[in-house]
Amino acid sequence: MSEVKVNKISPRTNCGTVQLGDSGDTITIPAGATITNNGTQTGFGRTGTVDWQTGDIKTATFTATSGEGYFVNTTGGAVTVNLPAGVAGAIVGLKDYAGTWGSNAVTLNPNGSDKIGGDNATDPTLEVNGGSVLLVFVDSTQGWLTTQESVTESPSGAETFIVATGGTITTCGNCKIHTFTGPGTFTVCSVASCATNNIVSHVVVAGGGSGNGADGGGGGGAGGYREVKNPVTPYTASPLDGYPSAPNRVTVTATAFPITVGAGGSYSGPNLTASPSGSNSVFSTITSAGGGGGAGFKISNDPNAAGGSGGGASGRRTPGCVPTCGASGNTPPVSPPQGNSGGHANTPAPTSNNDAGGGGGGAGGAGTGSDYCTGQPGGAGVASSITGSPVTRAGGGGGGSQSGSAGSGGSGGGGAGASGPGGGTTTAGTANTGGGGGGGGSNSVGPTIDGGAGGSGIVIIRYKFQ
Repeated sequence: MSEVKVNKISPRTNCGTVQLGDSGDTITIPAGATITNNGTQTGFGRTGTVDWQTGDIKTATFTATSGEGYFVNTTGGAVTVNLPAGVAGAIVGLKDYAGTWGSNAVTLNPNGSDKIGGDNATDPTLEVNGGSVLLVFVDSTQGWLTTQESVTESPSGAETFIVATGGTITTCGNCKIHTFTGPGTFTVCSVASCATNNIVSHVVVAGGGSGNGADGGGGGGAGGYREVKNPVTPYTASPLDGYPSAPNRVTVTATAFPITVGAGGSYSGPNLTASPSGSNSVFSTITSAGGGGGAGFKISNDPNAAGGSGGGASGRRTPGCVPTCGASGNTPPVSPPQGNSGGHANTPAPTSNNDAGGGGGGAGGAGTGSDYCTGQPGGAGVASSITGSPVTRAGGGGGGSQSGSAGSGGSGGGGAGASGPGGGTTTAGTANTGGGGGGGGSNSVGPTIDGGAGGSGIVIIRYKFQ
């Protein structure tokens, strides 16, 4: 074997190329030898490791360089990591410096149209305290993939979010929605690593009260309406959103949560007493009260007609008498209020036999008070897009009339009232809206018209699952 000893090998021309051996040859570096690279290398690939930048702790948004690992400190807030251009073999390492990724996440922003785990629709996050991850760019199909992790999550975060069963399950973006139209169980199989993601958004609506069939029966009050929207599950909530109030929040654990969906009140008479109220709906610590039935005949602020929203007052025929007040809503009281009061019955009547009922209260407004012969509309409900599109629920029932026109149901499932002399039948509250039933009416020349039944309630739960 011949040997050449020189201090430097240079190309024949300036900036030329020096070739070692020919194709098929083996170049051997003996044990104990050291090769120092002060320039750049190509074609060598990497061994699945990165050079950790211990002298440069990252605390704000930065662009990563292939071949480097970074300690990311999110104590002062969330940090975005802009990944380098997706070239096969590119590699980046990340490590939680202060154990705060769970509260202030790291967002991975791929370069341009590059993908992460086969997806380029969203920028994934790393949300596990003390986590670390090694990302390698594979190809244009899968993009960046993880090869080493100190936690079970992938950059998409799917395995670190809530996994649950129960009800009818739908998907909206990065969120899952469980809808219960009857009793059931929301079973949480595993929780999210980030505590904030375990606060679930929810809408809990109780059953609506039934309308009264008195002479000018009051409309039924809507079932109580309670909602919390966790900002990590983006949608347009109702004005009754109770976040971030602690009493209204539900932080789930890996257990079963029984769900109660309240039934609507069903009219049973007699006319002189308050009609049946709706039943409560329950999810964990959240209870929405059933809507109050239409108030008893001539009874002002009837306590038996109070509820999530109060029932409307029933007729008050005596000429010159003051109006009877509708029943109270938000009973028992919660904050934000779960409903409103029912409308009053009859301004001073000039004659007898012309009673009219007030509308039942709704989640978005009180029932309207009647004049001496015209039944009035129920209070409006409120709209929420928790299921992915806006739906209005918890409208009050319209008041009935003995001899004039009856009131319409409030938006959100409230039933319409009816009029005594051949004025048709009352309308029930719409199922699974918590709408109040319409008030009826009677007249000496026509049949008695019973009050309409209240609509059943609903429970909806929404959470981030990826």
